[in-house]
Amino acid sequence: MEKEFKLMVAPMQGLTEAAWRSVHFRLFGEGQRDVEYFTPFIRVEKGEVRARDLRDFTSGLNVGMRLTPQIIFRDVEEWRMLVETLATNGAERIDLNMGCPFVPQVRKGRGAGILNYPDKIAQIANEMTHYTDIQFSVKMRLGVDDPGEALALVELLNEMPLRHVTVHPRTAKQQYKGNLLLEDMKAFSSKLRHPVIFNGEISTPMQIEELAQRYDGVMIGRGILARPSLFAEYRSGREWSVKDREEAFLSLLRNTSSVLEDILCGSAQLRDKMKPYWEYAPATLDKKIVKQGKKSGSV
Repeated sequence: MEKEFKLMVAPMQGLTEAAWRSVHFRLFGEGQRDVEYFTPFIRVEKGEVRARDLRDFTSGLNVGMRLTPQIIFRDVEEWRMLVETLATNGAERIDLNMGCPFVPQVRKGRGAGILNYPDKIAQIANEMTHYTDIQFSVKMRLGVDDPGEALALVELLNEMPLRHVTVHPRTAKQQYKGNLLLEDMKAFSSKLRHPVIFNGEISTPMQIEELAQRYDGVMIGRGILARPSLFAEYRSGREWSVKDREEAFLSLLRNTSSVLEDILCGSAQLRDKMKPYWEYAPATLDKKIVKQGKKSGSV
């Protein structure tokens, strides 16, 4: 029996939220209902689960799509609070963020920072056994400073009841720069007993085809923002024309802006919310249009 190759849209703070997801799903996801979306990480703030993060998961805009909430935590207490809150709000799957390279989070032992605390990971692994109605997964880096750090956690990860492990083959120190550490990725993934999802620098259907020969799925963030038709192209076996890809990007922005207009308070909020999407504009798009998108002072 041929294995299922998973297609996943990565969580990106401030970008792949409910409004964007709902439009992307409507434009490119119908007929691809197995494509899985992940919320930007949900966190604990001032001793409580942050309300706006939770609203992104419970939003009515998510109807119809396959959506998994992601959580970020520094210890088993935060982990438990997040899991119980999400379970109460209907979550059947939860993804654990063990890969965020954002320095303030890493310094506090969250995201990739928790990779330095195997004792805490072991506590969480034990705690998972009490939540038999929830399917867990992990998204991680190869380490904080050293790509060998992940290898030291393999046995611990293999003991966890996980749907899959998503790996971005860089260290947190690298952020999103420098070469992908593909040999280290190969060494690490070969020892994992869970399905492995590849994440990082995927921008064409051909790359997905190649990765399908070695991994169990792909999770794409920046590549989907720049080329929202990417999964549709891969599934159809046909690359879209440059013009069609550009129109797909612009259509997604237009429609996302329309949805946000009914949610946000005023044009200044809408402008500030939409501006970051222009950082991911296709390289082929007219540079004047892109500059206007980035610099515009109004909607």
